[in-house]
Amino acid sequence: MNINDRITVLKGIGDKTSLNFMKLGINSVGEMLEHYPRGYDVYEDVTDIKDVMEGKTVTIEATVLKSVEITKVRNLQIINCTVKDATGSIQLKWFNMPFLRNTLKIGYRFIFRGKVVRKNNQYVIEQPQILSKEEYLKKLNILQPIYPLTGGLTNNMIQKMVKQILGGLDLSEDYLPEKIRKQYDLMEYRYAVEDIHFPKNKDCMIEARKRIVFDEFFQFTLALGKLKKEKNINENQFLMKESEDCTRLIENLPYSLTNAQTKVWKEIIKDLSGDRSMNRLIQGDVGSGKTIIAALALLMATKNGYQGSLMVPTEVLAKQHYESIQELFEENDVKAQLLVGSMTAKEKKIAYERIKNHEVNVIIGTHALIQEKVEYDNLALVITDEQHRFGVKQREALKTKGKSPHVLVMSATPIPRTLAIILYGDLDISVIDELPANRLPIKNCVVDTGYRPTAYHFIEKQVIEGRQAYVICPMVEESETMEAENVIEYTEKLREALVPFIKVEYLHGKMKAKEKNDIMERFAANEIHVLVSTTVIEVGVNVPNSTVMLIENAERFGLAQLHQLRGRVGRGKYQSYCILISGSSSKETKERLEILNKSNDGFFIASEDLKLRGPGDMFGIRQSGVMEFKMGDIYTDATILKNANDAAKEITEEELEELCKKNPYLKEKLESFAGNVLI
Repeated sequence: MNINDRITVLKGIGDKTSLNFMKLGINSVGEMLEHYPRGYDVYEDVTDIKDVMEGKTVTIEATVLKSVEITKVRNLQIINCTVKDATGSIQLKWFNMPFLRNTLKIGYRFIFRGKVVRKNNQYVIEQPQILSKEEYLKKLNILQPIYPLTGGLTNNMIQKMVKQILGGLDLSEDYLPEKIRKQYDLMEYRYAVEDIHFPKNKDCMIEARKRIVFDEFFQFTLALGKLKKEKNINENQFLMKESEDCTRLIENLPYSLTNAQTKVWKEIIKDLSGDRSMNRLIQGDVGSGKTIIAALALLMATKNGYQGSLMVPTEVLAKQHYESIQELFEENDVKAQLLVGSMTAKEKKIAYERIKNHEVNVIIGTHALIQEKVEYDNLALVITDEQHRFGVKQREALKTKGKSPHVLVMSATPIPRTLAIILYGDLDISVIDELPANRLPIKNCVVDTGYRPTAYHFIEKQVIEGRQAYVICPMVEESETMEAENVIEYTEKLREALVPFIKVEYLHGKMKAKEKNDIMERFAANEIHVLVSTTVIEVGVNVPNSTVMLIENAERFGLAQLHQLRGRVGRGKYQSYCILISGSSSKETKERLEILNKSNDGFFIASEDLKLRGPGDMFGIRQSGVMEFKMGDIYTDATILKNANDAAKEITEEELEELCKKNPYLKEKLESFAGNVLI
C-alpha cells in the first residue's frame, strides 16, 4: 500500500462509498490518514443520578422504574422511560426507537450513557446508549475517536479504514530530521499517527497532536519561505504622487479619521510614492475604518491615471462596497465597475470591455476579478478585503493581472504581532488599533441556557423598535448535513417562540451561493428581522440596523471567532448588544468568556486568549477563519508555531531537496500549502 494510492485499494471501499469520502476531501490513502478525529469520547466512571448536570454527557447505572411510554408528535415517535438508582430518578428519552419497549422492562438494570438536557424544569437524558456491564468496562477511560462525518459514512467505518491503513502502510521512515525531533521533543511520525487516531491515554494523544501540529506549521513555513525566495522585491512600476482629491475627501468626511487611520494612510502614501511596490497588510478590528483607507488608496491610484481593484469574499459585500464607493467618489470623477459571478454573460461582456478600454478605473468584485477573460488596462493597485479568505494562488492571480501592482490586503482578524510576523512574513504590517469616536461600545453579557426565554423577549422588543438580530448556532458536527439540520431546527423553534409578524430565516454552508446571497440581501433590506446562521456570516455583509448578536453554545467557539461574530453588530447609530449563551458551567469556560464580556478590543482579546489556552482546550474550540490547518490552531498552538518557524529557518535548500527526495509526499504537501494555505 502506498500513501498516494486511491482509497478504493482499501477493503470495504467501492466506487459508491468513495464518493461519500470525496465529500470530505478524502481521495487517497494519505488523505484518509490525515482525516484526524475532531475530538474524543471518553467513557468515564458511573455518575449518581443526583449529581448529573445539564449539558454534560454522563453514564448512569439504573433500574427501569416504570413501563415505557410512547407518544406520537407528527412523524416522530417519542419513547419515555423513567429509571432510578439509590440517589434518585431521571427520565430517559429516545426518538423513533419503539423496539426499546421489549428491552426496557420494569426491574431490569442497565448502564445508560447520554447527554443531560433540561426540559420542563427537569433533567432528561436524550437518546442514551444502552450498554452491558461488559461493554462499558471495555470502553472505560479509553479515548474513542470522533471523526467529522457526512451522509453515508459512520464513525465506525472511518475507524476501520484507518486501522487497515496503519496495518498495511510502512511509516517507519520519518522525513523530519532527528536533530529537529530531539530539539523540540517530538515523537516519531508513525507513533504520532497511531496515537492521534487511537490514543492509549490523554498524555499520548497530547504528544501525538504536538507532533502533527508541528508538521503542519513546519510545512507551512517551509512553503511560505520558498514563496518569499521566489518572489522578487519589485521596483515601483506605478509611481504615484499624493493627490489633493484625497485630502479634500478626508476634509469632507462626516467624521474625522482616527490617529491610527491617519498613521496607516501616511504609510500607504509613502509606499505608493516609494522605490518599491507596496506589499502591505492592514490589520484592524471590525468597524475600525479599514474600508475608508482602501477607498483613499483607490482614489490616489485613479488620480494618477491608473486602475485599482478591490476583491472581497462575497457578492453581497462586493455590491455594498460598490454602492458605497460610488457614493463616496461621486464628486471625484471616478468610474466604478462591479464584477461578480451571478452577472449574466451579457453583463460580464460589457464589464470586460469597459475594464479593458479603461472606461472604468475602480473594479470591485469577488473571485470573478481573476478570471482569464478579465483584461485590465493599467492595473496599479490590488486590494483584497478579509484577505485570509483568499489563498496565495488567488492573490497572486489577481496580482499578475497587472505588471507588478501594489498589493494591499486587509484583515479584521486580530492576531498578536509576534504571530502575524510569522504568518504574514511576506507583507509589511499596519495596525488600526482604535475605533472611531462615534461608535457606541457593544454591551455584552454571558449567561446560561436558562436565560434563553429572556433573550428571545429582548430580540422581540428590538425588532418591534425596528431593529434586527443575528442568532448563531455552532456546527455541532463538522458535517454539512448536521449543520443544515441544526440551523433549520433552531429556526423553527424561534419562529414558534417569537410573535408571528417577525420574519425569521436561516443561513448555512450547504446552501447554494445564490440562495445565500438572496438571504443576505433580504436581511440587509430589513425584509428578514432575525437571521439564524452558522459562522458563514462571519465575513458577510454590513447591516447597520442589526443590534443583537445572540450566540448559542458560546463555549464551543474560540474568543477570536466570537469577537469576529460580535463585530456583525454595533455598526450603526443604535446601541448594540451581544448575548453569549454558554452550555458549560465550568470555571475555565466562565473565565474565558468573561474576557469577551469585559472588552471590545480584538487585539487584547486575542493576546489574553493565548495566555489561557492549554492542552485541555485542544479539541472542540477552534479559532477558525484565519488558517484552516487540519489540526493546528494559531492561537492554541502559538508556541508550536514559533518552534516550527524557527526549525524551518534552519533547513537549507539542499536539506529541503534531500527531504523531498526521501519523501515525495512532502513535496506534494509543500505545493499544496503554497497554493491553498490562506495567508
